Amino acid sequence: MLVKRRTTLARRLRRDMTEAEKRLWLAVRELDVPHRFRRQHPIGGHIVDFACRAAKLVIELDGGQHAVLSKADEERSLNIACHGYRVVRFWNGDVIDNLAGGWK
Repeated sequence: MLVKRRTTLARRLRRDMTEAEKRLWLAVRELDVPHRFRRQHPIGGHIVDFACRAAKLVIELDGGQHAVLSKADEERSLNIACHGYRVVRFWNGDVIDNLAGGWK
């Protein structure tokens, strides 16, 4: 069976998650929500950090390098939005230092 390159990359990203991704994934799994989230999910030509297909919601976590790549992130978000998804971005530091940040 031929596996798409994007699928192979998504599998590697799931295996090698950042500390912020690990923490958010554990928190999302504990939420009592009716929809399921996927991690490192392919949408269009991109692999997003977290996606809820039923709610058409994408959560992206941004590290320090994204401060200088804001234009590229904006274009990426617009491209993902063309597939019907709403994109929400959080800084890695916010996830690590203040994950609850108003959720509870």
